[in-house]
Amino acid sequence: MTQATIGFIGLGLMGAAMVGRLQDKGYAVTVTANRSRPNIDAAVARGATEVATARDVAAASDIVMLCMDTSDSVEARMRGDDGVIAGLKPGAVVIDFGTSLPGSTHALGAETEAAGGAYLDAPLGRTPAHAKDGLLNIMAAGEKAAFDKVAPVLNDLGENVFHLGALGSGHTIKLINNFFGMTVANAMAEAFAMADVAGIDRQNLYDVMAAGPLHSGMMDFVKGYALDGDPAQLAFAIKNAAKDVGYYARMVDEAGAETVMAQGALTALRRANDEGRGDDMVSTMVDYYASKMTK
Repeated sequence: MTQATIGFIGLGLMGAAMVGRLQDKGYAVTVTANRSRPNIDAAVARGATEVATARDVAAASDIVMLCMDTSDSVEARMRGDDGVIAGLKPGAVVIDFGTSLPGSTHALGAETEAAGGAYLDAPLGRTPAHAKDGLLNIMAAGEKAAFDKVAPVLNDLGENVFHLGALGSGHTIKLINNFFGMTVANAMAEAFAMADVAGIDRQNLYDVMAAGPLHSGMMDFVKGYALDGDPAQLAFAIKNAAKDVGYYARMVDEAGAETVMAQGALTALRRANDEGRGDDMVSTMVDYYASKMTK
């Protein structure tokens, strides 16, 4: 599979970094424009082939990779006369690297299989900086034979590549992971804001909390902004966090269960987004809580 031809749709920050890594490893890459041109132009300048539609991407590729923002975006690129499924080569593997709803993943998997291909969900952990160096965490799921077929390529993109079982398992685990992470981040952001209300030095609060079992990477990411003024240590936008926690809540509901813990973080993230903070990094939720708790 080292000579597999790759199609890539969704050259945002993460997708562009992944395409750069694939090109560094010598893969032939076919791309199509999604929202903006700069990353497409950069990929083409390095040798990628640009085509007009997702169908054309699929027709040129052994492996089709999507790195999109929402399930709706993935479905729009997969379906229709100009979609991936319409142009799929026999035996091709489609990989959704985004964070999508498991129900949508199952439906697209069935449609892809009916068209003669295989579908994997493979959401990502870590950042675009890790992607440039092939150090992503990749949470893949789906038919094991399809996973084995593309594993050499995934290993070029990721440091830790997991096969997690049946289709949808990757997206399910990613949503649980992001629910947990964003709940912790919001709790820490509010903790710093409450320290301000109480007249407690933020550094003192952090020193005490970090000395015990509460210490975590997520705590340090939020501290990176609250104390050091660096929001980029948690390079994840509020609008994306709201989407992911919202997807988690929807997944829970579709399973016939109820989430209590997600509601606090989800409410805060959505309100912050509605107030125009959506493009800010999650660590800046400290400012959102401070604006609500201080006069």
